[in-house]
Amino acid sequence: MAGIHITDIEAAINWWRARSPSPDGVTACAEVRALAEVYALLVYYRETQADEDTMPRDARAAWGAWYAQMPDAPCIAICSTAQGDALCKGCGRTEDEVQHWPVFTPGEKRAVWRRITMEGTAWRFNRYAERAHLAQGAAAADGETGVAPARPASRR
Repeated sequence: MAGIHITDIEAAINWWRARSPSPDGVTACAEVRALAEVYALLVYYRETQADEDTMPRDARAAWGAWYAQMPDAPCIAICSTAQGDALCKGCGRTEDEVQHWPVFTPGEKRAVWRRITMEGTAWRFNRYAERAHLAQGAAAADGETGVAPARPASRR
């Protein structure tokens, strides 16, 4: 069972708030209310992850809509695992993560995205940040948005 990190729930809430703003400044849309309940319980119980499989149906659907507009794989088409590296220099995923990506659940994929973003050492976050940005720009033209790196890109 994969967990959905509280930061992803918060991002989904903010995405829904922008997508369906409150008409009166007080009332939130149904998706925000569903996600806010999960978020509030995580805060109350001092948890960082909600269980992907047992999340309430409405909250799961709202999170799923946000997830669907995120880029799927962090790949920047520079895969060093093909040359025998245990960790890809391009995207930061392990060889196992690269190989099993198609069968990962959305929660598992987001956990990998969170790890590589927090590490910020993959080339997608520094040496080839513009390549990742261009790929995300193309995805945005198709109605998707990208994931910003946790740290500013450095030019080494």
